[in-house]
Amino acid sequence: MQPERRETVTPAKALTRELSGLTVDSDLADFINGQVLLGLPVSEAQFWDGLAGIVGDQTDTNLQLLARREDLQAQMDDFHRANPGPIRDMAAYEAFLRSIGYLVDAGPDFSVQTSNVDPEIATIAGPQLVVPVMNARYALNAANARWGSLYDALYGTDAIAEDGGAERGGAYNPVRGERVIARARAVLDGSAPLADGASFAEATRFAVADGALQVHLRDGKVAGLANPERFVGYRGAPAAPTAILLRHHGLHLEIQIDASHPIGQTDPAHVKDVLVESALSTIMDCEDSVAADDAADKIVAYANWLGLMKGDLSETFDKGGRSVTRALNPDRDYSAPDGSTLRLKGRSLMLVRNVGHLMSNPAIHDAEGREIQEGILDAMVTAACAMHDLQRAGGNSLHGSIYVVKPKMHGPEEVVFADQLFERVEDALGLPRYTMKMGIMDEERRTTVNLRACIRAARHRVAFINTGFLDRTGDEMHTAMEAGPMIRKAEMKGAGWLAAYEDWNVDTGLACGLCGRAQIGKGMWAMPDLMAAMLEQKIAHPQAGANTAWVPSPTAATLHALHYHKVDVFARQDELRSRGRASLDDILSVPVAENPNWSADEIQNELDNNAQGILGYVVR
Repeated sequence: MQPERRETVTPAKALTRELSGLTVDSDLADFINGQVLLGLPVSEAQFWDGLAGIVGDQTDTNLQLLARREDLQAQMDDFHRANPGPIRDMAAYEAFLRSIGYLVDAGPDFSVQTSNVDPEIATIAGPQLVVPVMNARYALNAANARWGSLYDALYGTDAIAEDGGAERGGAYNPVRGERVIARARAVLDGSAPLADGASFAEATRFAVADGALQVHLRDGKVAGLANPERFVGYRGAPAAPTAILLRHHGLHLEIQIDASHPIGQTDPAHVKDVLVESALSTIMDCEDSVAADDAADKIVAYANWLGLMKGDLSETFDKGGRSVTRALNPDRDYSAPDGSTLRLKGRSLMLVRNVGHLMSNPAIHDAEGREIQEGILDAMVTAACAMHDLQRAGGNSLHGSIYVVKPKMHGPEEVVFADQLFERVEDALGLPRYTMKMGIMDEERRTTVNLRACIRAARHRVAFINTGFLDRTGDEMHTAMEAGPMIRKAEMKGAGWLAAYEDWNVDTGLACGLCGRAQIGKGMWAMPDLMAAMLEQKIAHPQAGANTAWVPSPTAATLHALHYHKVDVFARQDELRSRGRASLDDILSVPVAENPNWSADEIQNELDNNAQGILGYVVR
C-alpha cells in the first residue's frame, strides 16, 4: 500500500508583526532588521524599543501641535471674515496676532552653536539639488553632480545662442563649439586671471614648474596666474599635465587636457573640457517630489537612502540599446603644488528631507491602533541608515553629522518638537547629542514671522534655512483665504510682502550667526529649459546673501555655479549686515486683490499656469 501523498503548503507570510508593542508591516520590519541594522551597533530590540518609546511619548504632542494649527487658523478665518480685504490697521492686526499666540516675542540676541558642520554647508557657497530619493537613477545623478562638464552645459542648452549658424541638434556643430570654448575661456579668465592681462584664450600649452602654473601663449610668452594661490593641483607629469585644478571662492575648476580627444585635437592647448565644481549639496527628498503612501513606498525610499549612505547604491538601465550601470563617483586625487596629494570629494554632500509633522503612515500602528506619525518614522529610520556613513572613512559627512531637512513646520513650537524628536532618536540609536543637524524650511507664514524664535529653538543643530516661492505663497493664501481673492501669480512675484520675506530670511539668518555654520538658501529655478534666463537672473540669489540656491538639474547646477565665481557670497553677507532689516509690517500685509474683476480667459490662464507650476515638481 502506497503512503498517502500530501501537498506541502508553505504558510502565508504574516502581513504584520508585533514589535515592542507596535504593529509593523512585515516587509518593513524585515528591511529594517535585515538591512538597516545589519552592521550597526544597534540591536533589533534597541531600535524597536526606542521607536516605540518615542511614538508613545511624542504622538500626543504631535497631534496637539496639529490641533493648534487648526485653532489658530479658525481664529484667523474669523478675523478676516470680520475684516475683509487688505489689512487697514496694521497695529491692531499685529496686536491680534500676538493675543492668539500666532506672533511671539523674538527674544534677546543670540548666535547659533551648531558644530561639526561640513564645509559644503558652512564655508563654501554653491548650488543645491533637490531630487526624489525613490528614483535611484535620479538620486545617483544628483549625488554625482558635484562635478559637471561646462562644455556640455553650454553646448546643450540655450546658454549659447543659436543664431549665426550655431544651432543645436544633429551632428557636432563647430560654430557652436567655438562659442562654447570662447565662453569657457572667459570663465577661466574671470575666476583665475592670468598675469599682465593675458587670456586663457591664447594658451597653447600648460605646465607646472616649481609649484606654479605656467601657461604658454601664442606669442611665445609664458604667463602665470595673477593670483598664484588659485592654482591648487594637477594630474599627470608636471611638464605635460592632463588636468589643471584651480580654486576660486572655495569652488574648483578643472582644465582637462587630452590631445587624443576629438575636442582636444582641435584645441591649440589640447583642452578637451572644463569641469566645474557644481552641486555642492543635494537634498534627497522623502517629501515634496515623492508620494510614499505605504510601507512598500517607504522601503524604496529608505533603501535608496541606505545605499547612498553605505556608498553601494547602483542602478542598471538601458540607454541607447546598451545596458548602463550607474554608481556613486569616487573621490578625485591630484598632485598639489608642494608635491603632496590633494583629494577632493567626487559627490555632493547629501541631506535627507523627512516629511513634516502633519503626515501619518499605515506602515506602523501604535499600541492604540493609530497610524504612527510619518515624521517620527522618517527621523528614526533615515538616521539609522546614515549611521553607516558615520562608520566609514571618506563617505558623505567627513565631520560626523547627519543632515535632516524638516519641512512645513508652523512656528517655534513645532521646531521645539522637532529638536526634541531628534534628541530622542539620538538617544535611542546611541548617537552623540546634536549629531542630527536640522534644516528649517522657511515656507510657512508662522515660521517666517517668528523665524528668529524658530532658529533659537534649534540653535545647537540648525544647519540650513531657506525661502521658496510656491510653498510660502501657498501658505500666505491659505492663512488669509477668508480675506478675499488673492492677486495673480505674476503680480505676487513682485509683491512687497514677498520681497520683504526674502530679505527677512537673510537678515535673520545673519543676525543669528548662521554665516560659517549653516546655509542660507533660496528657492528653485523652475524652468529647466531656460538656462540663458537662469544665467541672467539667478545671480540675484548669491547677491542677496544666499550661500546656496536650488536648481532643477545637474546641468543647471554647473551653470549656476558660475554665479558663485562672480559673487563672493561671504563678503556680500558682510555687506548686508549693515543694511536696515526687512519690515515685519511688509511681511504681514495680505496680498488681497483690490479689484478682482478678471475675465474667464484670465481665470483659465491663471489656473493653467499654476497647474503647470505644480506639475513642474514631478515632470518637465
